[in-house]
Amino acid sequence: MKYHQDQSWRHSRYVYALPNAADRPAAVYIHVPFCLHRCGYCDFTLLAGRDDLIERYLTAIGHELNQMSESCDVDSLFIGGGTPTYLSPRQLQRLLAIIRMYFSLRPGAEISVEANPDGISEEQLELLADAGVNRLSLGVQSFDQSVLQTLERNHTGQQARDVIHQARPYVDNISIDLIFGVPGQTHETWEESLKTAASLPVRHISTYGLTYEKGTAFYRRRTAGTLSPVNSEDERRQYGLAMERLPESGFEQYEISNFARTNGRCRHNEVYWAAQEYFAFGPGAARYVGGIRSSNSRNVVHWIESWEKEIPLLQEIEQLSGEEKAREAIMLGLRRTAGISLKSFEQCFGYSPATLAPDAVQRNLDAGLLEFDNARTSLRLTKEGRFLADTVVADFL
Repeated sequence: MKYHQDQSWRHSRYVYALPNAADRPAAVYIHVPFCLHRCGYCDFTLLAGRDDLIERYLTAIGHELNQMSESCDVDSLFIGGGTPTYLSPRQLQRLLAIIRMYFSLRPGAEISVEANPDGISEEQLELLADAGVNRLSLGVQSFDQSVLQTLERNHTGQQARDVIHQARPYVDNISIDLIFGVPGQTHETWEESLKTAASLPVRHISTYGLTYEKGTAFYRRRTAGTLSPVNSEDERRQYGLAMERLPESGFEQYEISNFARTNGRCRHNEVYWAAQEYFAFGPGAARYVGGIRSSNSRNVVHWIESWEKEIPLLQEIEQLSGEEKAREAIMLGLRRTAGISLKSFEQCFGYSPATLAPDAVQRNLDAGLLEFDNARTSLRLTKEGRFLADTVVADFL
């Protein structure tokens, strides 16, 4: 059952009610909506040039977190954006202090913070290390200057390399994002970025095909004919190159877009792919708690103003049925290269994928896009299926 933003529940506090202790999520996401500028492809909830709102945001996020009836122990904390390190050291320290008031981190917890190569200082790195941050996710996107200019990034490839080396003594696990399928990007420049990434002291690499989301500058330029997407065959070749080169360099592909060295996987994202529940706070943040999915308003100013009055402002809320939970778990689980454990899936949801969607399973098995492992204990995408993952998972929804 889904409700939309014109419903009376949008100011309701019940979405912050905690389940029983044994059922509480062990992961929490905090959204920081500030950036130096908005890149043409970005459709995330963020503001650029509104530093005047940062202090008000920090007060508002404190009010939202205060809706938690008690402190919770969590295994994963992910602070994303936007660019969290766009905050000054003092502001970043204040944010971390607010978060720790409501969430206690279990021993060995993963604490991730997103950053840009041109926007993190030695002082901030020291602050993050002192706060226990042990995973830094850098928006590198490319090491090629021409590609970076097309993507409207402010840093250079050399800056990205320098920041990775600078951050390594402070943060044990460094992850970088790379984008392929960029207009003007050649097979050779993409291969060189992969080679450079694998040579650096990073433990995790995410590779994403460039998308043209409605409402972004890139979408408008594509519609106007001033920006031409890479043809699908070249994009396929670039993705295939990542699946070939990164494992050769010691990075296991464990999810459609993600590759990791030993012990380098993103534990927070694995919560999502396992269809487990999680907390989320901040403008545009989406949570899954107590079988209910809800998301905050993406309008940063309205979200701040509402929380200054200590009133929640939601954009959408959905109570998932048992079948909806199972179908969503298939969609998410198939993103992992290990696929879906059939026994665990049936124990959790009371269905098997084959009984829930027999036609979808058989059709994709016949097409060579899905396969069972040798012991027939799991269902997973084939390598060919990874190229067409969106098409496959849509069959199950």
